[in-house]
Amino acid sequence: MNLNKKLAEALECQNKGEVGKAHKLFVDILRIDPNNGVALYSLALIFLNAGRHSDALPLTSRGVQANPSFAPLWFIHGAVQQALGDKQAALQSYDTALQVKPDYLEVLTNSGVLLRNMMRHKDSLERFQRVLAIDPNHQTALANSGILLTEFKQSESAIGMFARLLALNPDYDYGPGLLAYERLHICDWTDFAGASQRIIAGIRAGKRTCKTLALMAMSDSASDHYQAARLFSSHYCPPSATKLWNGERYRHDKIRLAYISPDLREHPVGHLTAGIFEHHDKSRFETIAISLGIDDGSRLRARMLNAFDRFIDVREMGSLQIAQMLRDMEVDVLVDLGGYTSDTRTDVLSFRPAPVQVNYLGYPGTMGVEYYDYILADPFLVSAEQMQYYSEKVVYLPDTYLPTDASVQISENTPTRAECGLPEEGFVFCAFCHDYKINPPLFDVWMRLLTQVPGSVLWLVSRNEISQRNLCREAESRGVAANRLIFAQRVPRVEDHLARYRQAGLFLDTHPYNGHTTTADALMAGLPVLTYMGEAFPSRVAGSLLHAVGMSEMITHSLQEYEAKALQLALDQDALQEVRARLVANKAQSPLFDTREFCRNLEATYIAMSRQAGLGNQLDELSGNKGGKI
Repeated sequence: MNLNKKLAEALECQNKGEVGKAHKLFVDILRIDPNNGVALYSLALIFLNAGRHSDALPLTSRGVQANPSFAPLWFIHGAVQQALGDKQAALQSYDTALQVKPDYLEVLTNSGVLLRNMMRHKDSLERFQRVLAIDPNHQTALANSGILLTEFKQSESAIGMFARLLALNPDYDYGPGLLAYERLHICDWTDFAGASQRIIAGIRAGKRTCKTLALMAMSDSASDHYQAARLFSSHYCPPSATKLWNGERYRHDKIRLAYISPDLREHPVGHLTAGIFEHHDKSRFETIAISLGIDDGSRLRARMLNAFDRFIDVREMGSLQIAQMLRDMEVDVLVDLGGYTSDTRTDVLSFRPAPVQVNYLGYPGTMGVEYYDYILADPFLVSAEQMQYYSEKVVYLPDTYLPTDASVQISENTPTRAECGLPEEGFVFCAFCHDYKINPPLFDVWMRLLTQVPGSVLWLVSRNEISQRNLCREAESRGVAANRLIFAQRVPRVEDHLARYRQAGLFLDTHPYNGHTTTADALMAGLPVLTYMGEAFPSRVAGSLLHAVGMSEMITHSLQEYEAKALQLALDQDALQEVRARLVANKAQSPLFDTREFCRNLEATYIAMSRQAGLGNQLDELSGNKGGKI
């Protein structure tokens, strides 16, 4: 058989899925013609799909040297380099492929994804826009362009992309959720009820209609959240066949504790955790930061850099490289502070780099995978009945799961109502929440409160002009003048931001996605918080904090009860003043604002986890702390 016929037969076998036969034929071809570009490409593809990246690399390296004008070889070379974690080399290979073939859609798409992972979002968007210039209906490019446009806060353009995508393919993975979630970000409630119902029905039917974080703004069902997490994880971050830790027993003098997060900077997670990092007992713990996110040069970032024994910026590393580094460092306990939020690397944990792997704080729900051993919660947050909806073992911290930073000193200078943009008279309802947490049923309640409390205003923090315009229009459609919505301006220092809370009368929490950091901020500032506590994790956070600060009477269990309680407190200033006074008194004694004690309890939990894993760390029991039950 001549070489061309053998090559045609090999390609036919590969296309039919007869991989073993194709593999043998390509090997035979390369014995005769070692630099055959098609055979090198095809055999490398077989190895790449089988996860044999190290076997593929010599083939692609030989191929691009021998066939520099054959764009597919540069493409597969880049894909192999990317799989091995060498992002810069992969990008160079993709760029070379595009020099040879500028309209190579697969390369434009792959390199767009790579650039997005490298956080070069502007360059990534440019690649996907090039794809759409060639093929306006390219579904992957539409989805990625939409997602990137959300990063640039270009919500209307993103919504247009998602709408086009769904017109082409109503069942595109997570498409309905992408559209609904971005609409929520600008308070565009077009078909909110219908879209939410269809998304939830899809999740219950086993369809990928919505990513997990977006679902939390639409559903208060722990069962729905668990199902969505299982669906998402099986697609996005399934367990890896590569296991880096395989039961080895470490014997360290200190527990090697690593936190992995993109948010070790000016970010709500950063504000909540900075005090914890600073209070860790360095005689018992060696602390390591694995930073996935940007260095924003902030005060908070500087605190982080000083707090850890080792602070490692891993943005340029591949996920397997990061995991191997963690294994080489013999990390005992690895705590993921990001979960399924922006710029995280869940797949790092899929390689099982550490004996103990923990889901904590940054993501309010289950990961839906087996390679997270624990999720940290508290008895109020996750009831015994709800544990069935968590793939992790639920470990209770005492009091509350959410840390605060007691070192923050609220500014003594309280801005005037005029400086805050508030009217001189009238009750102030405060809802310093993200736009996406506001929905029509909740807004209906808020507008009825303004109607029933003469002269009152609703104080919000939306900085998006489109959201503000939409909220004002929605208020007017409910008979409330737009000028009764007051939008707070950004202030640079958290100490000054917290001081503004003193001008508010009552903090109105959101449902089904509660305030987390914002609730803690309000309570820290002495502002009473009213919440509607539901079933799933995100709708129970504010209730957990109120319980910890001894204010359980501010927890309601329906929108009707929430509305009635808010109205009663707004109209009865004596009753509200009594609540405020009790909050101030309780705050001084509350474990919610004792960062040092919280850290001791957290450390006791880590020690218990370490011992449960049989690591045999030479540590005595901590005294005077409660820790979590494993």
